[in-house]
Formats: sequence, C-alpha cells, structure tokens
Amino acid sequence: MKIRAVTGVKDILPEEIWKWQFIEEVSRETLEEYSFSEIRVPLLEYTELFSRSIGQTSDIVEKEMYTFEDSKGVNISLRPEGTAGVVRACIEHHLLSPSSMGKFYYMGAMFRHERPQKGRYRQFFQIGAEALGSGEPELDAEILSMLHLLMHRLGIKDTVLEINSLGCRACRPEYRKALRDFLKTKLDLLCSDCRRRFDANPLRALDCKNPACKDATVNAPQGMTHLCPSCMDHFESVKALLTELGIPFEINGRLVRGLDYYTRTTFEMTTDKLGTQNAVAAGGRYDGLVEELGGPSLPGIGFALGMERMAALLPENMERPAKIDILIAPLGAEARRQALLLLYNLRDRGIRAETEFREKSLKSQMRQADKIGVDFVGILGENELTRGVLLLRDMRSKEQTEVPLNKAVEELCQRISLKEKGESFPGHVKKPER
Repeated sequence: MKIRAVTGVKDILPEEIWKWQFIEEVSRETLEEYSFSEIRVPLLEYTELFSRSIGQTSDIVEKEMYTFEDSKGVNISLRPEGTAGVVRACIEHHLLSPSSMGKFYYMGAMFRHERPQKGRYRQFFQIGAEALGSGEPELDAEILSMLHLLMHRLGIKDTVLEINSLGCRACRPEYRKALRDFLKTKLDLLCSDCRRRFDANPLRALDCKNPACKDATVNAPQGMTHLCPSCMDHFESVKALLTELGIPFEINGRLVRGLDYYTRTTFEMTTDKLGTQNAVAAGGRYDGLVEELGGPSLPGIGFALGMERMAALLPENMERPAKIDILIAPLGAEARRQALLLLYNLRDRGIRAETEFREKSLKSQMRQADKIGVDFVGILGENELTRGVLLLRDMRSKEQTEVPLNKAVEELCQRISLKEKGESFPGHVKKPER
C-alpha cells in the first residue's frame, strides 16, 4: 500500500516551485528595501501564546489549531499565524525599544485544522511583515504602499485594496453594544457559531461566511460611525495619504478580520480570480498586542500574504527560468572523468551545469538536452579527448564550435554571460554538425 500525503497538505513539486521562489525573491528584495529584517520563529509555540493574542472566541483557537500535550502535559500548538510568534520573539530577545522602530518579516508554514478546499489547506505558507513602534497613520500608508508595490512587481493585477477601521479600546465598546443590540433582533437567523459568540465577540457575525448571516447583517451598524475623534482622524489621514500616493482603495465597513488583536486600520487585498477564497493578503493594526504578551506598550501593524494564492495569480505567460546552462555529453569512462572535472569548475564559477554519468549514446543525450531546454551541449568523446577539445553545440543556433579543453571553463563562462545579455559570441568557425 502506498503512503500518501496527509489530507489537506500538498507537495510543492519542481515544476511549480520556481513560482514560489520568484515570489520569495521579489518579496525579500522589496521588504528589505523598506528596512525590514528577516526573522525565523518556531513552528511550535505554547498554546497560551495564541489564545492570549488571537482570542479564545476566534475560530482558530476554538476549533482550528493543531494542539496537543507534550510529555510534561503542557499544551503546545503548531502556529496558525505568524504575528504572535514574531511579537513573542521580539519581547523575549529584547528586540524592541521605545525610541526606535522594529521591522521584521518572515516566510514559512502555518497550520490550521479545517476542512480542506481549493486555495485553503491545512498546511499553508505565508510571507508576513510586522512593524512595531509607531502608531502614526504614515506607517499604515507605508505598509499599504509596500503591499501595493509588491503586487505590481510580481505582475499580479486585478486586486482590490479594501480598508476599514475597528476603532480602539476607547470607542469599540460603544460600537460592540450597538452591534449587539442589532444582532439581538436577528439571533434566530444567525448560524450556531455566531449565536454562541454573540456576547463575547459580536463583530465576528460581520465576518461570517454563512449566507444566512450575511443576509441577516446587511443593515448592521457600521463601526466607522462609532469611531472616537482620534480614531476618525487616524483613518481619514490613512485615506488621504493613500490618495496622495495614488493607491486605489475601497472602504469595506464589514471588514473586521478574525483575530481579536486588531485595532484601528484593517485591510485585505482581494481578487475575483480565486472563487470564494478571495483574500490574497490581509492585516491591520494591533496596538495592544505587544503589551498583552508582556512587552512594552508599543503599537504595531502588519500583514501576511498567502503563497498558494499568490502563485495561482502570477501571470500565465511567465517564462520559467532555465535550470541548466550547459549539459556535458561524455562518451566513455575517460570522458565521464573529464566531464566531472569540467562540471566542478563550471559550478564553482556559478554556471548551472549537468552531465550524464550512465553509459548513453550521444543521440540519447541530445534528446535529453532538448527535453530540459539547455542553451549549450559540450560533447566529449574519444576523438575530442585525443585532440584536447570540447565540441560545443549552441542548441538555439545549432552551430558547433571546438573549444580547447584547457580553456573550456573560461570560454563557456564568457559565452553563457553573453547569451544572457542577448549578444553573440564572435571569432569561432562554424563546424559541420556531428
């Protein structure tokens, strides 16, 4: 019996991993241009970290976390999101200072025990960014502009930036009361989860995906009508800054997110290209989280984007980068030994080179070269060894030239460099095809 992957997780195979690498490379470059530093936190954390930060009434803590007891009976969990772990690490290792900003980004796997569906897995991958130390609206605008720029650099189009404000500890209680009064008249129409969360977290009814709950809350009071003057000024400033930067956005008064730590600005980058799982990236402010987890009273804001969904949105006409620059085709045992020496020195110079160590005909090796799409094939048989040359075939132009074996590495490096620049390599006599 074959052993298969666990339900809800997937293998990222070689034919698609290049898209992931492209997203990671562009994201890393963009984030570091904005002065974010990479941090890597554990997959395992004490369950208390997530119950304190995300909230006991969130779906994640209630029913979606992979939680188990260790040998000492302590509850530990696979991380369902990245923010809490990053904040915990910053506090534990004293990375935060009231006088300076802390900017961190991460890449890695998250886990949620939920029903798998298209675009939603039990093990999923995220790239996230967290900025700690400033509560100013300019930081909100910078984070949103960075996310906008990242989408542009990745070539991902047709996304919509949706924003909202959840208010702060001062003004949110008034809104929660108004929303609870409204929902009290709709309880019979709400799903069992929303009824259960009615007292502790009524805002979640606005975020519920159940069609009945969506219909029942169409006319629910909006949080923006209950913002205190400070939160209103903050939100108006964020909108004005985005407008000044030329970044389009839409206001979504139902956008509350599923985690308890959010305050003030919340946002999602959505698309209509992925069906019901339409959020590509999401985040917001969490001005009380650092203090809640035992750190200093510092505000923060961050976001995470889903790798699986990002990869699905990359332009269809993207060209996969070449994996191999040159294939050395040896014929015979001595040729294989020489091929090994060539490969070592080519790879030492940064050239992507490969060979075939099994005994195969030249015809078979040329078919392999065509299959993998290499630019050059270096043919090395008994005749070439006797004369001390490498017969080099350009797989695009079909030209063949002889290169002295003792100068092959330097010449191949030069040829491949010129090929990448779109230039021709002069000074070689065309040889008849073998």
